[in-house]
Amino acid sequence: MPQLNTSTWFITIMTMLPALYLMMQLKLLNMNYYSPPSQKNLNTQAFNNPWQLKWTKIYLPHLQPLHS
Repeated sequence: MPQLNTSTWFITIMTMLPALYLMMQLKLLNMNYYSPPSQKNLNTQAFNNPWQLKWTKIYLPHLQPLHS
């Protein structure tokens, strides 16, 4: 059985890493990134709703005392 020659593995791996890094950088360079949405100055108007004018208290059925 022939013996596996591993003498060039170190050089192969060391040249593969920068090549993969450069390929990834070129791939990311061509990607289109969307800009964040710009803030709009909206004039907020205060609407008077009927439920904002009065104070109401809601009693849930399980919070009421038991009637005996």
